[in-house]
Amino acid sequence: MNNRFLDACWGKPVDRTPVWLMRQAGRYLPEYMAVRSKCTFLELCKTPELAAEVTIQPIDILNVDAAILFSDILTPVEPMGMKLDFVPGPVFEHPIRSMADVEKLRIPHMEQDVPYVLDTIKILRRELAGRVPLIGFGGAPFTLACYMVEGKGSKDFAQIKRMMYTAPEVYAALMEKITMMDMEYLNAQIRAGAQAIQIFDTWGGILSPSDYDKYVLPFTTKLINGLDRQNTPVIHFVKGAGTMLETVKKAGGDVMGLDWHVNLGKARDVLGTDMAVQGNLDPTVLYASKEIIEAEVKRVLDENADRPGHIFNLGHGILPTVPPENAIHMVECVHRLSQK
Repeated sequence: MNNRFLDACWGKPVDRTPVWLMRQAGRYLPEYMAVRSKCTFLELCKTPELAAEVTIQPIDILNVDAAILFSDILTPVEPMGMKLDFVPGPVFEHPIRSMADVEKLRIPHMEQDVPYVLDTIKILRRELAGRVPLIGFGGAPFTLACYMVEGKGSKDFAQIKRMMYTAPEVYAALMEKITMMDMEYLNAQIRAGAQAIQIFDTWGGILSPSDYDKYVLPFTTKLINGLDRQNTPVIHFVKGAGTMLETVKKAGGDVMGLDWHVNLGKARDVLGTDMAVQGNLDPTVLYASKEIIEAEVKRVLDENADRPGHIFNLGHGILPTVPPENAIHMVECVHRLSQK
């Protein structure tokens, strides 16, 4: 099997830099859209055969070094007792606003409540055997809390911040329950066969470093420490965390995902030699010419300066209107320019 992704997670030398893309199974691929046209997004997530099919598509098309489970970070939140819909973004019918709301939430039994996620992983391990590793994933407690309290995406996240500041006991109770759910969910993925775990904290960067340290870090640390991860690396991605890398490192992940707002080389200097990194090309570079894409890939590789423990990725998810041939070209450039 192509193990360069897992080797890089552990900081081991590799023959060339591994690369995969966040949201690599997505709308930019005509093959994905052909499957998606037959069902809703939630139906796709909940149908193991189809979810496995779209997970494998970019492995064949892009020649990336890892597969990532096709699902959504909010999948395990729905069986906590929150009705979820996508219109097209996620919307919860009754957001969490009080202690009574928190107390109504249940911790799902993953094998009974989200069996389709675990079945998808089992199919993928069988279908990907001898090819590339499979990454499982979940949302970080704070990002899940943002959606659960705001009810949908937000520009200012006023509701979650108001809860943090004015009802800290409600906020803490909610975060504790989400953390326990998250731990169960990610451990179930590991048991089912996920070979690495990525924790997405998409909204962690909306907080000041001091608020992140106080209101987020304890719960993410508890989550990571609670994972059965003897041989399963954990990638911790906090979008917008360039000003607080040392604080995020304290959470205990094995790999830190970096967005495009930070120089990868300087981030590595801050993080030290004991932590691998993942990133961090600006996703919009994939709209550029092939010459510019190659130059930007080279820039990121040069910033890493041939240090072990680098996984090439975008600084966030690939955008739906990116031409697939540009993504293919980017992967080819990473492999060619980093070949030892």
